[in-house]
Amino acid sequence: MSATTTRPTDTPAPAAPVQVAPPTGGAPEEVAPGLTIARRPDGVAVLRLDVPGEPVNTLKPDFAPAFGQALDRLERDGRVRAVVLASGKPDSFVAGADIDMLAKVTRPEEGADLSRQGQRVMDRIAASPKPFVAAIHGACLGGGLELALACHGRVASDARKTKLGLPEVMLGLLPGAGGTQRLPALVGVQAALDLMLTGRQLDGRRAKKLGLVCEVVPPPIVLEVACARALALADAGRAPGPGPARSLFSREGLTEAALAGNPLGRRVLFQKAREALLAKSQGNYPAPEKILDVVRTGLAQGQRAGLEAEAQAFGALCVSPEARALISIYHATQALKKDNGTGDPSVVARPVTKVGVLGAGLMGSGVAAVTCDGAGLHVRLKDRDPKAVGHGLAKVRGGLDQKVKRRRMTALDRDQVWGRVSGTTTYAGFQGCEVVIEAVFEDLGLKHKMIADVEAACPPTTIFASNTSSIPIGKLAAASKRPAQVIGMHYFSPVEKMPLLEVIVHDRTAPEVTATCVALGKQQGKTVIVVRDGPGFYTTRILAPYMNEAAWLLAEGVAVDALDRALVQFGFPVGPITLMDEVGIDVGEKVGKILLEAFGARFTPPAGIEKLIADGRLGRKNGRGFYRYDPPAAGDGKKKKAQGEGTKPVDESVYALLGVKPTRREPDEAWAWRCTLMLVNEAVRCFEEGILRSARDGDVGAIFGLGFPPFRGGPFRLVDALGAAEVVRRLDALARAHGPRFEPAALLRSMAAAGQSFHGASAVAPRALATPGGPAGA
Repeated sequence: MSATTTRPTDTPAPAAPVQVAPPTGGAPEEVAPGLTIARRPDGVAVLRLDVPGEPVNTLKPDFAPAFGQALDRLERDGRVRAVVLASGKPDSFVAGADIDMLAKVTRPEEGADLSRQGQRVMDRIAASPKPFVAAIHGACLGGGLELALACHGRVASDARKTKLGLPEVMLGLLPGAGGTQRLPALVGVQAALDLMLTGRQLDGRRAKKLGLVCEVVPPPIVLEVACARALALADAGRAPGPGPARSLFSREGLTEAALAGNPLGRRVLFQKAREALLAKSQGNYPAPEKILDVVRTGLAQGQRAGLEAEAQAFGALCVSPEARALISIYHATQALKKDNGTGDPSVVARPVTKVGVLGAGLMGSGVAAVTCDGAGLHVRLKDRDPKAVGHGLAKVRGGLDQKVKRRRMTALDRDQVWGRVSGTTTYAGFQGCEVVIEAVFEDLGLKHKMIADVEAACPPTTIFASNTSSIPIGKLAAASKRPAQVIGMHYFSPVEKMPLLEVIVHDRTAPEVTATCVALGKQQGKTVIVVRDGPGFYTTRILAPYMNEAAWLLAEGVAVDALDRALVQFGFPVGPITLMDEVGIDVGEKVGKILLEAFGARFTPPAGIEKLIADGRLGRKNGRGFYRYDPPAAGDGKKKKAQGEGTKPVDESVYALLGVKPTRREPDEAWAWRCTLMLVNEAVRCFEEGILRSARDGDVGAIFGLGFPPFRGGPFRLVDALGAAEVVRRLDALARAHGPRFEPAALLRSMAAAGQSFHGASAVAPRALATPGGPAGA
């Protein structure tokens, strides 16, 4: 605890009786724009934050001085016995600090000073002789949770939209207003580290179980319960002591005492935490390591030292390239939420109430799941026979049951969602579908038949969307009587987990069709980019040369597992060979042929890949690929789970099949750069040709669709970070060493000569899309 804290923050204590207060005493007093004090006759003052002109509250640059003024008035006012912090927004408490404010920080000292300003406000709240209670409904994240942590009690609503967490690590930062010190003091070091290192968010019920909030109540009575608790604290003259969630004699309490309560235990705890962290981050993200250091400082040297360490670390992280890259991705995703995909804000999406899905396999059932659950729409799932339909429906139901099991959904909610899904082997029930999404095999003739069937069974306004990953949408639309209604909606597997949706427009796609599919994707919970039609579109096209270069490295004698480790260390979630096994070697070969035919020699694969197909190696799906997928022996399950992913053995026989001898078995960063620069070069060509509307979309698509390292900001941010001239130099050197497939895109050469970038003041302008469905965007 801080030396300045006279009232310890509480852990859950028995709820005070809820008493509805009499009418408030007079009109609220404005302290500053968006910050008011309403004094009630019962002695409670409601300090309400309502940032003008914003949909949610964020902590702006004037937060510290405005709150300082409010605290001055509340402390001097003898009528006020207790204070409740509340929001003037209907469905949000405080969503965090204003990220634009952080983007203006240019020196570590500026960031550290911002942190200290926030800390001083939180310290004043925590040290106040008058109890403060936070009334939380909606998002309580980042600085918003730090504000609540400084209070002496917290009451949260049980609404699904109420979320509590410290997600700063997702932006390459750490909590900078005392959160690294107060959260461990309240919920314990292990639980606090889990929340801060993952950015995980809790609903009210989970927050109460952890000890983060005192009570969870329905939204209409959050304020009154918070006022009752504040008065109870004032009557008691002190905050409650440790509650049952932190009892010393509980298993959690004993573990906390053993690990965090003594120097030897702390050393073991932080050593294990750092090992696990580095295994996951590969040392590419400085923020999680700073969080460990700062929390450890506070435990070892006291809260005041911990707060100063927090401020110093916050300042350093604010100007780090990793934070800049992650914040840029945040801004990009926020901008995409407001983008209808056409470049014309006047285009209105059509209303959608029911979606048809053709194909009940892995992709089709996944699309059905995100549509009935995430989007809350009715779904009609069709396949060729009852067995296939039943399998797809069972997968949807299984996902819902898992949510109930993990307490992410109530049984009642599951039943309501499940009631929105139905299956069929005919087109009965498709008449009411505004959108039909096909997810059948990559066969042009089959997809043409689907289009004809849908046009015969559905109204003329029904949109036909294809989930193809490689067939040009224009070729599909050629078989349609209504080509303006045909569009691509490329989902990524597994659909329920992968965040990206790539919408593909061809030359005749109608703008309202584009806007409708973009809106549907957002309802499904996806981050949506719109790209122009072409072989491989954007994501498949840029992934192919990346994978192809990995194959060339194998042909040069690089070991399978060493190559995968090199790309994981570089920042990708999995290596390219593991990815090839997961996607399917046969699928990769088929797509590769399409792109080789379209773009020529730079997509030429090394000799030998066809031998894998001839040998029946399709990857994980048939248990034969570059890796072995041996069934686990009895008792091996827990052992392999403990070892983590990536421990499956390489099938050494694959080397003889390919006619190579693996002589390079230690990861080399140069391999990662070869693969990555091939991807980047192709991404620039997509920008150059107008496949992409913007560099923003290209960065988002690569990160959310392909796992491009987020801390590098995406392919276009990477070019900007290195400089176009340096990228050209590296590609030229690789071309001399390995051949013309590394020839830099023409746009890169012109940018290098002109000193241009993809973002910022010297940004090169994107080529306008030559389609009515999607003109150039931001």
